[in-house]
Amino acid sequence: MGFLIPGLDSIAAESIWYNNNDPLSTQLEMPPAVLAVVGEDTVITGMVCADIDYQSPLSLADVTEAALCHNPQTRESYANAKVQAAQLGIAKSAYLPKVSDNVGVNANMVSPKSATRGRSYYNLSNNLAASYLLYDFGNRDATLENARQLLQAASATQDATVQNVLLSAIKAYYLVQTDIASLGAAKESEAFNLESFNAADAKYKAGIATPADKLQAQTAYAQATLSRITAEGVLKTDYGILANVMGLNANAPLKLVTSKSIPANTSEIENDINQLIENAHTRRPDLLASEAQFNAARANIEASRAAAKPTISLGVSNSFNDGSDLRHSNASTLGVTVSIPIFEGYAPTYRIRSAEANAEAKEAQLDRLRLQISLDVWTAFQGLRTAHETIKSADVLVASAKESARVALGRYKAGVGNIIDTLNAQSALASANQQKIKADLSLNIARATLAQSIGILDDVMIQSLPDGKKVIHETTP
Repeated sequence: MGFLIPGLDSIAAESIWYNNNDPLSTQLEMPPAVLAVVGEDTVITGMVCADIDYQSPLSLADVTEAALCHNPQTRESYANAKVQAAQLGIAKSAYLPKVSDNVGVNANMVSPKSATRGRSYYNLSNNLAASYLLYDFGNRDATLENARQLLQAASATQDATVQNVLLSAIKAYYLVQTDIASLGAAKESEAFNLESFNAADAKYKAGIATPADKLQAQTAYAQATLSRITAEGVLKTDYGILANVMGLNANAPLKLVTSKSIPANTSEIENDINQLIENAHTRRPDLLASEAQFNAARANIEASRAAAKPTISLGVSNSFNDGSDLRHSNASTLGVTVSIPIFEGYAPTYRIRSAEANAEAKEAQLDRLRLQISLDVWTAFQGLRTAHETIKSADVLVASAKESARVALGRYKAGVGNIIDTLNAQSALASANQQKIKADLSLNIARATLAQSIGILDDVMIQSLPDGKKVIHETTP
């Protein structure tokens, strides 16, 4: 991934503490995190999240960066990775000795009226013990491998989450850009229909057009106005969706840069689909996560089998007692303990069966995901090919419809055409404009979807899309 993975703005200080309190170095096996600026003492690695100016028009790069920094899904995935890193630390701790110390002070108060007539006294005790597991038939090794594989799965899941958030941000961004273009086309259509209505009304008042012409033109104008109002509502709704993906409230005021189209790169549809599917099988983070989960399940089988076998431990202890009754003792012991499980009610047998069945389920999930990935790549690739072909047809359609509408309106104004032909031509133009807008949207989203289906949706890919480069806004002193 070209992007580092963001964490919570509010956990910056906690993350620094976490890094400095990791004696078993589990942090080294975690994916990196990007911390937002929350103070002068915050350590920054990679992308700085706080430099996004939401008052200025945002590019696609700005939107995706904000989504990575502030979308709760990325923070949740990073927290899950930290949970699994802690589990790895627990598994590593099994290789270290265990030391405990019990200290006690007891005061014995004897009543003067008791039959013994004894005096009161106190007793101080200290029991220090250390133990080390010498051999357990591979239980620790299997448990450690299980934890390490699960951490790899969590890291890969985090990568998959990042790509999913990026794709959601890209879709939301281009959907808003499409709504803006659609609103512009709706306003243009409304103005065109108003011109037709004014022409029909003028001809009606001059006595050279029928009332039907005026009413038909007025109806078409009213429908165009309704389409413009609907487009305005859709734009506001999709702005809310975009803000939500970026981790903001839906009512957050946002502005986007004026989108610019770039020539379509047809070389991307000339790739070998078989090679793309093969690349996806090695790059898709969710597949890597599934493979790690399967390996963890297999390690859990070995751990369950080893847990039912004996263990050999080395133990050292010292017991010290001292009291005011003049009794004193200090004893040390060193020994080897062999613990042999004899009968636990068949629980070990069923734990092993459960682990084996879980591994079978994980393997089936892995195979199912492999098939799904091939379908994802195939579907996305065909969608991209269709989008490229649609772009070409839409360009021809718009040019033809514009000319047809211009000629029809001119003929009507000149008195050699009828209102039906004029309105039909204007309706065809409005439809052609909408199809061209949707074709541009489909192409941009199809490119991002194909990249995500392969597992290569990163900042390099985003920069190749329209508005994919970060906008630098100049400020006056």
